[in-house]
Order: sequence, then structure tokens, then C-alpha cells
Amino acid sequence: MLPIDLHAHSNISDGMLPPREVVARAHARGCKLFALTDHDDVRGLADAADEASKLGMRFLPGVEVSVTWRKHTLHIIGLGIDPTHPVLLAGLASVRHGRDARAVRMDAELAAIGVPGVLEGARKFADSPEMIGRAHFARHLIERGLAKDMKGVFKRYLARGKPGYVSHQWASLADAVSWICAAGGVAVIAHPGRYEFGRQTMGELIEEFKAAGGEGIEVVSGSHNPIDFERYAQLAEKNGLLASAGSDYHATGEGAREPGILPDMPIGPTPVWQRWVADSALNTI
Repeated sequence: MLPIDLHAHSNISDGMLPPREVVARAHARGCKLFALTDHDDVRGLADAADEASKLGMRFLPGVEVSVTWRKHTLHIIGLGIDPTHPVLLAGLASVRHGRDARAVRMDAELAAIGVPGVLEGARKFADSPEMIGRAHFARHLIERGLAKDMKGVFKRYLARGKPGYVSHQWASLADAVSWICAAGGVAVIAHPGRYEFGRQTMGELIEEFKAAGGEGIEVVSGSHNPIDFERYAQLAEKNGLLASAGSDYHATGEGAREPGILPDMPIGPTPVWQRWVADSALNTI
């Protein structure tokens, strides 16, 4: 197993636990290198870094930037960023702007099909009001008994084409990668298996991503199965991309892996963590 997790969320964005608790949970499961990557926000990184230091666990500051590319919503992770860099902070603030307006529209769409008051309920799950998103809506809808779990609630209400889905213009791919690079980080395409792309479109995304300065792709992910691990390992090696690994943890019981320990990385691509970690025990996994 891989004692590395470079993709996880806290209640600063759409996770359920505070940053320190997410770090502690990962450490308790044997994690040696951990990154907190909240959506479009870095305010949890100081607490996470401090907790990791107390526990003796290596920590990488990270972020997951929401991107609109050809009308698709993508996520680009930044690893090893400087969370105080003004270019990154200004870019993330621009992405967060408008989330609340989108939430109001989602609430109206759900009310129109006979499910009123969802925004008010969703806000109870959002520790950071400006970060309210579909996960917070989903938790409220599950609480109301309108779906059994996250998969079910997205399938019925919140996925593209469903009543509660509202499109939004996020950052451009080039901008997101440029902000990460400006802050000294490595840009990584998150959970590529979740995107409904054919081979050609994925190739075009990778081409544009690399041209913008992107360097990595998630191979081992909480959203991937073993077949995906091999597929994206081969894609990484073919395209000269670094291979990353992350649980995409949000909350226990919501379908993704627990944070901290992941399946082994397939042999072939260069692991992204070699950029920072000299420990041969990690480099040779």
C-alpha cells in the first residue's frame, strides 16, 4: 500500500472535518506524506501544516482549482504551492466569487420541482459560506430522506442535466495552471476517470494542459478502480506526465476512500512526490 495521499478536503471547502482532524485521520492510518487540497481556498493550510508537524508527518500545501474547459467542469490540483502568493490568492478569490449566486439558482431550480428550502438547509453544512456547493446541497437532501447516499442524490438531483444542476463559469485551464505555477506549485489533473471524455478529447486536454505548464495527472484516486490505475499510468508515461495519488476524501461514509493510505502506484510513470521527497522508502514505492 502507498503511505501517501495528495488529494483530500476539509470543512474549509466541502469536506466535513476541520483541517487538523483530516490530517490526524490520515496520520493514524499510516500516512507519511499528505496534502490538503481544498477547493479554491487555502485557509486551512496553516492549521493542517501545524498539525502534520506535531505528528511528524510530511506535509505539502495544496489546492484544487475549479476549471471550465470546453463547457466541462474540471479540477486542477496544485501541489507544493506557496499559499501566500498574491497571484494565486487573487485567482482563487475570483473563482470563489459567484458561488453564492449559483447556489441561489440551484435552490430555485429545486423549488420549481417541489423541493423547497434546500439552500437554507445546505448552509448548515457549509462552514465557509462563500464555499457553498453541491456537496452541501447533497448532504441536506440526504438528511431530508430524498436520497440514500451521495451517489444517489447526485444521480437524481445534482448531476449535469438534473433539476438541481446549474452550470457555472469557473477559471480557464490556462489561468488555473498559471496561478499554481506562479505560486511555485506543480499542476495536476485531478481524477481524470470522472470526466466523460473520449481518447481524442483527453489527448487534447493533456496537450493544452502541458502547454500551459501542467506537469501531472492523478493515477491512483478514490474515484478510480484498478483498471483506471493502469489506464492512467500508461497515459501519464506516454505523455511525460508525473503520476499523482490521492483519496479525494471529503467525509467518512460518502463513498471515497479514507485518507492516508492508497493502493500501490502501477510501475512505469514517475511519481510526482519525487519532486519533494528524498526518502527512498517513498521514492521506490
